[in-house]
Amino acid sequence: MNSQSTPVHIRLWHKDFWLMAIANFLLAMTVYMLVPTMPRWLMDAQQFSAQDAGIAMAAFGVGLFALGAFISYMVQHYRRNLVCIFAVLVEALLITALYYIDGLHMRVANPMVVFVQRFAQGAVFGLAQMVLTSTLIIDTSESFQRTEANHSAAWFSRFALSMGPMAGLLIGRIAGFHYVLLATMACAMAVVVLVLLVNFPFRAPQDDIPTVSLDRFFLPHGFPLFVNLQLVTLAVGIILSVVMIEQFYSMMMVGFAVAILSQRFVFKNAELKSEVVTGLILMGVALLMMITRHLPIVMYAAPLFIGMGVGLIGSRFLLFFIKLSRHCQRGTSQSTFLLGWESGIAWGVGAGVAIFQGNITAALIAALVLVIAALAMYHFTHNWFTNNKNR
Repeated sequence: MNSQSTPVHIRLWHKDFWLMAIANFLLAMTVYMLVPTMPRWLMDAQQFSAQDAGIAMAAFGVGLFALGAFISYMVQHYRRNLVCIFAVLVEALLITALYYIDGLHMRVANPMVVFVQRFAQGAVFGLAQMVLTSTLIIDTSESFQRTEANHSAAWFSRFALSMGPMAGLLIGRIAGFHYVLLATMACAMAVVVLVLLVNFPFRAPQDDIPTVSLDRFFLPHGFPLFVNLQLVTLAVGIILSVVMIEQFYSMMMVGFAVAILSQRFVFKNAELKSEVVTGLILMGVALLMMITRHLPIVMYAAPLFIGMGVGLIGSRFLLFFIKLSRHCQRGTSQSTFLLGWESGIAWGVGAGVAIFQGNITAALIAALVLVIAALAMYHFTHNWFTNNKNR
């Protein structure tokens, strides 16, 4: 599949697929609503240092890798939808613990408590998201529609990258962080309901599945793509750590919509590497505008460019991972992309909070350096990909 766009099958968009795509969106919302609001709560209400708040946010990214090696065993020995539901319920309980602490105006005596909470949240979120994207969404689609299903469902979680912070900031400004946590818990419970509404056929468990494996977890021969993706998402995370304006995220969402349209009409017959290169250039231009210009128009144009760039890069890298996978590795390619995407953003947010401590210019310069490094690396990564793809 060397074309720029995926085919469109109207029959893909049946009820079960819609339910799983919306569940994917809401699951991502449980994470992104906390990105701009939780560091401030930790530093203001809990009196954490900027370094401790940054470590807490980054611990989520480390936790994403904790349960991945057991996913194949779990989905083969237990009902796969129940594995996802259990993980989401545990995530809801972990958020409830923060809700309880905030509601009673308690102070966390040891930052390690929050570090462990964030690590555990990352672990169960990673488990739920990997099962949802690598198994449940695929199960709702015909075999010839699965690439389109993966591509389309990923856009739902990508929109959460803009809608989550925007909703978190809006709710936090109007009602406080307590209600941000409440909204996050509501999203998690809605995911449980949506997954329960879909009937997944019973599959007999296999006895020869090892307890620990890379199946459905990580694609080793996709490591160069993984590193290149991490450079981009680290930059995105740093940007998210310093932007606290709802308008920025609303324009970023518009940029995502423009990216979808441009994929269909602008890049349909373009050179294969053009999407990623264009996306990185758009991100670089946006960062340069934010660093050097302070006109009102910048806060409209820059997030629009960032949304377009992130949207183009994310959807193209996802298809690259799918093309790189061998037979029966589609789920593994999905999980590898997810790990690169979510961990990079989490570590970028953590680094932005801990290192730059509100110094917006320094943070944006660091993000620009990462974007330039990603662009330089991509010229080598793309050639490597064309020589190693399997689809």
